[in-house]
Amino acid sequence: MLDVGGTEAYWNTVAPDGLAGFTIVLLNQSAAAVTRPGFESIAGDARALSFEDRAFDVVFSNSVIEHVGDLHEQRRMAAEVRRVAARYYVQTPNRWFPIEPHFVFPGFQFLPLEIRTRLLMRFELGWYPRIANHVEARMIAESIRLLTESELRCLFPDGAIHREAFAGMTKSLIVTAGFDARATTRG
Repeated sequence: MLDVGGTEAYWNTVAPDGLAGFTIVLLNQSAAAVTRPGFESIAGDARALSFEDRAFDVVFSNSVIEHVGDLHEQRRMAAEVRRVAARYYVQTPNRWFPIEPHFVFPGFQFLPLEIRTRLLMRFELGWYPRIANHVEARMIAESIRLLTESELRCLFPDGAIHREAFAGMTKSLIVTAGFDARATTRG
């Protein structure tokens, strides 16, 4: 399995007793040390994977595609995920959920770029400390592009969309393919 953007800590939480018989390759911008058997960590780019077609049984990616750039870059990542495995699971926050999950601020994703930049310069928001430098604050504000369900459908036309709800609203979107016959249905 290829885990794009994954960590060993995540797998320690979801499978504390191990994953006997599985090898999980963690792909991130930088390789990290791993301690559990069956894990490998490598550096790479989700938009240009250095693997042969169908090199993996499964590609797993949790909250990464919104960080790779604009829609063109997201399209590149989606194509690579679909190329290196017939089965995949890709999760991303829903653009239409009222609370932006990275900045934990209502409607942050809908504000003009300059207002998002100024908010980051003035306040500690979500996972981000207050950022004094305008250029850095703008880069961070631009670095996350949340997807809509229709965009996710276009990026993964062979996938099935699943909605993760919170308080009756779709908090995040999951697209899967190749796991069973239901993978061809639409969410």
